[in-house]
Amino acid sequence: MVKSQRGYVALMAVLIIGAASLAISLALLTTGADSQRSTLVMQQSGQARGLASSCAEEALQQIHDNTSFTGTNALSFGQGSCSYTVTNTGGTTRTIDATGTVNSVVRKVKVYVTISASSISITSWQEVSDA
Repeated sequence: MVKSQRGYVALMAVLIIGAASLAISLALLTTGADSQRSTLVMQQSGQARGLASSCAEEALQQIHDNTSFTGTNALSFGQGSCSYTVTNTGGTTRTIDATGTVNSVVRKVKVYVTISASSISITSWQEVSDA
């Protein structure tokens, strides 16, 4: 009878060690998947910010070409898209609201511009959030 009890103890020890190893493996896999997802979102966020800046620069070019320009436009790129709106905020000042989108990640910039007879001055260029 002692021999059969030792067999059960050994079997229980193997089952417990196996279950613990499985739990550790699953935790590591979950952590790795979350880390990979987070890295992808960070990469897309940087791309979306770059697209928003590109659209803001396109809007500046439109203002340069036509100082009375106001309006909206959108651009598409391989990794995403962006759009901008130029608003006349009075006299020689303009506001550019640009948005870059990559998959579900959205980044926005707001640019304040002053136009003079010989130049365009950026008075502020900042990233904005929806919050």
